[in-house]
Amino acid sequence: HLPGTSEEVAPPIQQCFMIPKKEINVVSDMAKWKRSQAYADYMGFILTLNEGVRGKKLTCEYKVSEPIEKLVALLNTLDRWIDETPPVDQPSRFGNKAFRTWYAKLDQEAEKLVAAVIPKHLADAAPEVAVYLKESVGNSTRIDYGTGHEAAFAAFLCCLCKIGVLRVDDQMAIVFKVFNRYLEVMRKLQKTYRMEPAGSQGVWGLDDFQFLPFIWGSSQLIDHPSLEPRHFVDEKVVNENHKDFMFLECILFITEMKTGPFAEHSNQLWNISAVPSWSKVNQGLIRMYKAECLEKFPVIQHFKFGSLLPIQPVTS
Repeated sequence: HLPGTSEEVAPPIQQCFMIPKKEINVVSDMAKWKRSQAYADYMGFILTLNEGVRGKKLTCEYKVSEPIEKLVALLNTLDRWIDETPPVDQPSRFGNKAFRTWYAKLDQEAEKLVAAVIPKHLADAAPEVAVYLKESVGNSTRIDYGTGHEAAFAAFLCCLCKIGVLRVDDQMAIVFKVFNRYLEVMRKLQKTYRMEPAGSQGVWGLDDFQFLPFIWGSSQLIDHPSLEPRHFVDEKVVNENHKDFMFLECILFITEMKTGPFAEHSNQLWNISAVPSWSKVNQGLIRMYKAECLEKFPVIQHFKFGSLLPIQPVTS
């Protein structure tokens, strides 16, 4: 797809989309993580939602339960706090220190926010579930955000499923209503406080901040009658269809935030546009997510374990 020889294509994309074998140098604790109940539950949750949104548009009809509405209200509160905490004047262009003020408010209110979402008889779970919410918005010391924080929000939703707040018939609403609103709030945080990417791989990374919307977004596009992977690099196609597909919303945000040729600032995505079908894109992205996020120690070293997502080995 790119001019020149195949050697110009980034190794990670070849390994994920063409050669499903990869050697990863990790510490022994990573093996424990991959055998854990937490890893099994987390990946099971991601893959279940991946199937749940397959071939569906963001704008399609789906059930919206009371817990879903409460989660959206929680995210609306976080959004409002951004408006109430404007950036401060500082010499550094990136990492505005007002984020720490915003985060301190979440740190203080997180358990109360979670308690408003879950039923009273499950109130004892609020402190543990709130930890994942606090981890999901970025790091207040470094003022950065990355796929590890995104994973914490997915873990937050997974915990709500495990305690029975969210149910099987909430699948589409979890992705389209809650996670999509979460993305909007995170993008606002990133723009408002000029947050640094956490552990960015630069041009060889898929995206500076997110990964899951590319997985679920590619699943939405499987078997689409006209849109193919090669079309997402077309600005006109993105502008006309981004409200229906999470993947295209991500592309739109990237083009708004970055300048220059798409092939240069987002080389991995440019390479993906050469993959022949959305099902292959989806499968490749799942492999890539495991290899580049869940099996990378700098990302997973911050993952929290507890009674809901235990580090103990999987039992079944």
